[in-house]
Amino acid sequence: MLCACSGEQFKFEDAPQSPESLATRVFSASGLSSRTGDWESKLDDVQVDEAESTLKEALSLNYEEARALLGRLEYQRGNFDAALQVFQGIDIKGLTPRMTRAIVERTRQRKPRSKGDVIPSSVMSMHSVSLLLEAILLKAKSLEELGHFRDAAKECNIILEVVEAAFPSGMHEGIAEDCKLQEVFHKVLELLPNLWKKAGFLSEAITAYRRVLVKPWNLDPLRIANVQKDLAATLLYGGVETSLPAHLQVWGSATPNGNMEEAILLLLMLMQKVAYGEIKWDADIMDHLTFAFTVTGQFELLAGFVEQALPGIYERANRWYLLALCYAAAGRNEVALNLLKKVSGQSEAKHKPHILALLFGAKLSSQDPKHALYGITFARNVIDIADQANEHFKGQAHKFLGVCYGNAARVSISDSERALFQKESLASLNSAALNMKEDPELVFNLSLENAVQRNLDMAFDTAMMYSNMMNEDSGRGWRLLALILSADCRFKDAETILEFALDEAGSLDQLELLRLRAVLQIAQEQPKQAIETYRILLSLIQAQREPQSDLEV
Repeated sequence: MLCACSGEQFKFEDAPQSPESLATRVFSASGLSSRTGDWESKLDDVQVDEAESTLKEALSLNYEEARALLGRLEYQRGNFDAALQVFQGIDIKGLTPRMTRAIVERTRQRKPRSKGDVIPSSVMSMHSVSLLLEAILLKAKSLEELGHFRDAAKECNIILEVVEAAFPSGMHEGIAEDCKLQEVFHKVLELLPNLWKKAGFLSEAITAYRRVLVKPWNLDPLRIANVQKDLAATLLYGGVETSLPAHLQVWGSATPNGNMEEAILLLLMLMQKVAYGEIKWDADIMDHLTFAFTVTGQFELLAGFVEQALPGIYERANRWYLLALCYAAAGRNEVALNLLKKVSGQSEAKHKPHILALLFGAKLSSQDPKHALYGITFARNVIDIADQANEHFKGQAHKFLGVCYGNAARVSISDSERALFQKESLASLNSAALNMKEDPELVFNLSLENAVQRNLDMAFDTAMMYSNMMNEDSGRGWRLLALILSADCRFKDAETILEFALDEAGSLDQLELLRLRAVLQIAQEQPKQAIETYRILLSLIQAQREPQSDLEV
């Protein structure tokens, strides 16, 4: 059954008779004896059949192959330490060139041979090569089980080097279908990157993934897709920046520049395979692509892939919600709002309400007074359908409802309607504040609405609360506080607040604060000071424009 790796054969009558004899160790370590009962008690059916077959052909069994079989038995029984000791007795370094030569000789493309074209008897059989390569693989797995991930990866590298030396351009189809060479090699291709990751060597793991993809190794489409997905995930989340080696930069200027571009390219290839039906839909691919496009700001491109998803992958309301998120992130709030209106339409009345979509619709509507009435509808729907377990959602809905009522009041042309909207605005905001006292956005809107309705004391208190919550690092909070003080004719206090804010604010906030200071100075009939403030303001604006002009040139 098993061909010898060399011209010499291991025969029982020639075996050493010492206690360290290999034959003795094969029988004792394997738990085999002449009694059939011992076989049945220690090995399962598969191992028994294999052991019987081995013994029948033992006259042709050589030293390395015997160790490979014994190590396999120990591994199958979970005796990883014992298996490792057996495998370490195989001279892998000495056998490597002979295995490579055997693969080359035994796997040449089949063609008519002349009478003189005979493979020398000293060349290993493919069965022997497969057995020894499997032994190296099981040695690597034993090391993995024992926690020696780096050493396990080095063992896998030996198999890759043997096979890659035999197939420098990759495997041809139909290779040695009657042996386990290809099966063992494929397992190693998938195992090696995971071993490097477990060992903490992410750069080596990325190299191992690329090693799988650069040559044809007869992997089925699903396995290739899994390798591409795992490589993309490692590039995205690994935290190790690696560039493509020179021999892989085959696209010239279009070669991916960095981890992010390479990961996106891999994910786009996978999405193309999904579209062509080569592989099934995989939610992980879309999740990775969503992360990559979000980080790079390609939100509209992401929306395109969400739209390409086949019906049934996403529920209708969830698809509209995801698309709305993409378009809103891209700054196209009108498109996003139109999509969210479908969620609350009559066609969706028979479906389970999508609270997140309705809440997002309320948020977008609160940002534009012309959509205030839509926002009121969205928020009311959330409040009506949210149960007691969703107090957070109800609180957010009350907040957006209050903002939308306030916006509606400011664009209303009817005094009675305006008064009603203002009343509802404060009621909703105060209702939200009962459970959301730590929400800075809510506190700011409550202060702003009180200021608009001339409740200046309440507006001042809540504005101070907002500034404290933001750790005195909010330009709009200081502006609101200054406006409230100026509305109460406390101009000196307002200027003091602005002077303090100017020292703490960033460049963009400084422009608004200076403009407000100039307005306050004019209100106090201080034209010279106002002119000087405007001069400072113009110089800052000019300084910000100059770098942009330089870039355009």
